[in-house]
Amino acid sequence: MLGMGGSGDSGGGAVLLVAVALAAVAATWLWAALARLVWRPYAVARAFARQGVRGPPYRLYFGNSRESNSMRAATSGLTLDRSSHDFIPRVMPQHRAWTSLYGKVFLLWNGTSPALCVGSYDMVKRILSDKAGLYGKPDPPPSILALMGMGLVFTEGDDWARHRRVVNPAFAMDKLKLMTGAMAACAGEVIRSWESRAAAATTGEVTVEVGHQFTELTADVISHTAFGSSYKQGKEVFLAQRELQFIAFTSLNTNRFVPGAQYAPTKSNLRRWRLERKVRDTLVSIIDERMAAAKEEGSGGYGRDLLGLMLEANAGEDGNRAMSMDEIIDECKTFFFAGHDTTSHLLTWAMFLLGTHPEWQQRLREEVLRECGGADTPITPDALTKLKLVTMVLYETLRLYGAVTLVARMTKKADAELCGVKVPKGTLLLIPIAMLHRDEEMWGPDAGEFNPLRFRDGVGRAAAQPSALLAFSVGPRSCIGQDFAMLEAKATMALILRRFAFEVAPEYVHAPADFLTLQPMQGLPIVLKLLDP
Repeated sequence: MLGMGGSGDSGGGAVLLVAVALAAVAATWLWAALARLVWRPYAVARAFARQGVRGPPYRLYFGNSRESNSMRAATSGLTLDRSSHDFIPRVMPQHRAWTSLYGKVFLLWNGTSPALCVGSYDMVKRILSDKAGLYGKPDPPPSILALMGMGLVFTEGDDWARHRRVVNPAFAMDKLKLMTGAMAACAGEVIRSWESRAAAATTGEVTVEVGHQFTELTADVISHTAFGSSYKQGKEVFLAQRELQFIAFTSLNTNRFVPGAQYAPTKSNLRRWRLERKVRDTLVSIIDERMAAAKEEGSGGYGRDLLGLMLEANAGEDGNRAMSMDEIIDECKTFFFAGHDTTSHLLTWAMFLLGTHPEWQQRLREEVLRECGGADTPITPDALTKLKLVTMVLYETLRLYGAVTLVARMTKKADAELCGVKVPKGTLLLIPIAMLHRDEEMWGPDAGEFNPLRFRDGVGRAAAQPSALLAFSVGPRSCIGQDFAMLEAKATMALILRRFAFEVAPEYVHAPADFLTLQPMQGLPIVLKLLDP
C-alpha cells in the first residue's frame, strides 16, 4: 500500500513538471508575442517621434494595412480628366493623406513591421547609392519569386556582383543595336495589321486597344531577342508569366496576415506551382538545346541573342561556370518579365500622352520622317539615336506614368542613420516614386504637367538634382535593361508615327491602376488614322 502511494505521488509529480514546463513555454511565447505586437511597435514609434518623425498610429497586429485597404477601396471608383496626370489620390491615397498630415517622411506599419515612407530625395539618393549593403532588398514572397525568380532584382552582395558580371555583356549597347532589326520586324507586323484594318474602313480609321497589342508585341520582341529560334517556346513562358503576375497581385492583397497562406495547397497556390514548373521546364529545354548545339558545333558559340550572350559569359574562359542552371533560369525569368511588361506600359502611356497632345505628336512625326526617312525606309539604330524629341517624350512618360509607383528597401544588417534619422534594423524603407516625380521642389511648378522640354538638356539636367528620374532606379542597382527598353520603344514609336495620326478614343476611361505595374484600368482604345504613303 505504501508503495502504491509512492507511485501515485511520482505520477502526480511528473504531471506537475509537464504542466510547469508547458506554462513556462506558454509564458515565453506570450511574452515574445506581447513584445512583437505591443512593446516593440510602441518603442519604435516613440524613438522616431523623438526625432520628429511621426505617422498614423499603430493598430494591433494589422498595423495600418486595414486603413490603407479602406482608403484604396474608397478611391477605386475615381476617374480622372484626360488632362490630369495626378493619379496619386486614386492609386496611392494613403500616401497622399499621410504626407499631408505628417510630411514627406513619415512612419507607418506593415503589420507589426515599421515602414518609413521616404519622400525626401536626399534620403532616396543615400539609399539607392549605397554600396555597403546597409539598405538591402526585402525578401520577396513566393508568388513574386515564381514570377521573376531570384535574379538580379533580388540578389544581394557577392551573388548580385557575380550575376551582374554574367548578364551585363548581353545588354551592352553594341549588342543591343544588333537587335534593332528584330525589334522593328516585330513592330512592323503589328503595324501592318493596323494598316490593313484601317485601309479596309471607308474612313481610313480604326480603333485599336493598344495596351493589349503592346503586351503581345513586347512579348514577341523579348521572345525573339532573348531566345532566337526558340521564340515560340519563349511565348509559352510569356503566357505562363502573365497568369503568374495576376496570381502574385491577388496574393499580395489577400491573406497577407494569415501565416503560411502562400504555402497552403489552395487552388491558387496549386495553379502557381504548376505554372512555375511549366516555366522552369520550358526554360531548361531551351537552355539544354542551346548548350547541346554549341557543344556539337565545337565552336563554343551559344548564339547572338540575350540568352546566348549570357551563356557565353557564364562559361568563362576556363570553362568554370559562374552561375548554376537554376540561377540562369531565374535570370531568364527576370529579364523576360521585366523586358516585356515595363516596355509595353511605357508604349501604352506614351500613346496616351501623344494622343492627348496632338501638337507634340506632330513634332515627333516630323522628327521621325527627317531622321528615319519615310515608311519604306528601314529603321536603323543610328537613326534612332538622333530622335531627341522622341527620347524627351519617353522620359516624360516615365516620369508621369512609370511602371513602378513605389519600391522598397530594408535595413537588414544593422541599425542605420539616414540623413540624421536613426533607423532600426528591420525597418522597411518605402520610396514613393510616383510622388517624388511630382515634387515641385525638384521638378518645378509644372511638375504635374506634361512638358517633355524639361529633358531637352538630358536626364541629368531635367530637375534640381541629376538623379531625380527614378523610373529605372539610380546608383549601382539601376536597371540593366533600360537601354533595351528605350531602344525598343523608340523603334516602335517611330514606325507608328510614320504611318498613323492618332487620338485617344472617346470611350477611354482615364483610371490608372496598379497591378504590380501601372496600367490603364480598362485598357487604352486609340483611334488610328492611316496617313498617305
